[in-house]
Amino acid sequence: MKRRVVVTGLGVISPIGNGIEEFWNGILENKVGIDTITRFDTTDYKAKLAAEVKNFDAKKYMDAKAAKRMELFCQYGVAAAKEAFSSAGLNMEKEDPYRIGISVGCGVGSLQAVEREYERLLEKGPGRVNPLLVPMMITNIAAGNISIQLGIKGKSLNIVTACATGTHSIGEAFRSIQYKDADVMLAGGCEAAISKIGIAGFAALNALSTSTDPKRASIPFDKERNGFIMGEGAGVVVLEELEHAQKRNAKILAEVVGYGATSDAYHITSPSEDGAGAAKAMELAMEEADVNPEEVVYINAHGTSTQLNDLFETKAIKLAFKEAASKVKISSTKSMIGHLLGGAGAVEFITCVKSIEESYIHPTVGYQVPDEECDLDYVTNGAIHMEIPYAISNSLGFGGHNASILIKKFKE
Repeated sequence: MKRRVVVTGLGVISPIGNGIEEFWNGILENKVGIDTITRFDTTDYKAKLAAEVKNFDAKKYMDAKAAKRMELFCQYGVAAAKEAFSSAGLNMEKEDPYRIGISVGCGVGSLQAVEREYERLLEKGPGRVNPLLVPMMITNIAAGNISIQLGIKGKSLNIVTACATGTHSIGEAFRSIQYKDADVMLAGGCEAAISKIGIAGFAALNALSTSTDPKRASIPFDKERNGFIMGEGAGVVVLEELEHAQKRNAKILAEVVGYGATSDAYHITSPSEDGAGAAKAMELAMEEADVNPEEVVYINAHGTSTQLNDLFETKAIKLAFKEAASKVKISSTKSMIGHLLGGAGAVEFITCVKSIEESYIHPTVGYQVPDEECDLDYVTNGAIHMEIPYAISNSLGFGGHNASILIKKFKE
């Protein structure tokens, strides 16, 4: 028998607020965290905008020595994990550390460390490269540092599936608890890729928006969309076996009831044109939960604001939901926070949990021009206040990775 898995803690670092309260207030205000890139001179770059994290001080979350040995993506991940752990009310002195695990991924690790040390290599030679370069830049080090910071000794995973990383990480944590590998899992994703090579690389793919208007840059499903906006940050959640949570009187925020993961087997950057792979992921999540499409009220879409993604995700929803596709509410959190790459799915999962808690569906902010090919309900006329018994969070990654998680309003 599969065990029931609930959500008991949330932590977030985002372009519209650090910490759950500030982040959710930003969502309620339709706050757009996109602005001119400040990290480097963009004079020669096609993309001028990004969604940077503001007012982040790593020393608020860890001691100065630990912070100095972590790159930005890792600092974000540790900060979000500590908030999630604290908000769940967990006490390591009362827990078996081998029954708590971690599944926190990152898409690309520290591009900044690679840039910085490569310049040093060219200028000063190989003997002057930072001896900590490798452990500071590799993607798994976020999970490693979370383990060290919190004393967690159970399974520790670093799933890397590009923009689907956060969702797969939570999905695999869900499986770990269902099948008794752990009783508690900290799960999510983190990213900090707003760097010279990061922006140049995605721009070379023609994946980034060239808009100079922050309000019309990340505009998922809008006919005038022309690419995504790079975001950064982290989302980490505490997943817990139901009886374990109940025994310690934890506040249960939602229940995870379905997870679907598929591959397109089609193209390294484009989703499958018919949306079949993403549709199957949603179908698998609903099948596991024994839920019909008509019961799912809300989809937090991958919704990147690229021409192909938004069109093919729309097709995928139509395939998976059939007649119910025209009735389900769909919105993209990326319209406010940009695309957090490996952290995106985790922050969007958190948005779904809060939406279920607050009976609130945020709009796709900035949407103005309808696209006749993207003809579903993308919540374009302001927020909607309604009960949400079930919500789905979707993520699609380069390489054809698809992941969908089905979240339920908790009932005993």
